[in-house]
Amino acid sequence: YEMPKLPYANNGLEPVISQATIDYHYGKHLQTYVNNLNALVPGTEFEGKSVEEIVATAPDGGIFNNAGQVLNHTLYFLQFTPQPNKHEPSGKLAEAIKRDFGSFDNFKKEMNNASTTLFGSGWTWLSVDKDGKLHITKEANGSNPWRHGLKPLLGFDVWEHAYYLDYQNRRADHVNKLWEIIDWDAVEKRM
Repeated sequence: YEMPKLPYANNGLEPVISQATIDYHYGKHLQTYVNNLNALVPGTEFEGKSVEEIVATAPDGGIFNNAGQVLNHTLYFLQFTPQPNKHEPSGKLAEAIKRDFGSFDNFKKEMNNASTTLFGSGWTWLSVDKDGKLHITKEANGSNPWRHGLKPLLGFDVWEHAYYLDYQNRRADHVNKLWEIIDWDAVEKRM
């Protein structure tokens, strides 16, 4: 398991996410999850399996937690861009959001609400099921929608380490600012 290569410089998401947060969150937290997973998997039934396969099938514990965080953080960091060419999705994703949430604004409201009301540490995800229906889920700790047969499209990290250096305890401010740096082309490709 390897670190994802960021498609932007460590300071490329400023002022939404500072270089200090990228250095710490990506460079230290994610690197630790990758290192832990690489140490835990050899010699187990999960050797040679993708992080998606591990997240979908591993029992709760160290392998699942670290695989979940590798998958979550990889999707998270690769969904951003310093200069979005659009501020809303288009195509099939936009149509599905309108169908399942009524409007893009309502989807944002529901995603923000889920992110700010998740108690403790975890993730909020926009995911798609096998029938193409979109869902917003709250996942505690390192869990991921793969665990429930859903494919994650867009994720908001609401662990404090994702925002504390930049926003202290203001989770809602962090969540509201993330919309400014979403690479909707990258998110749409996941669909």
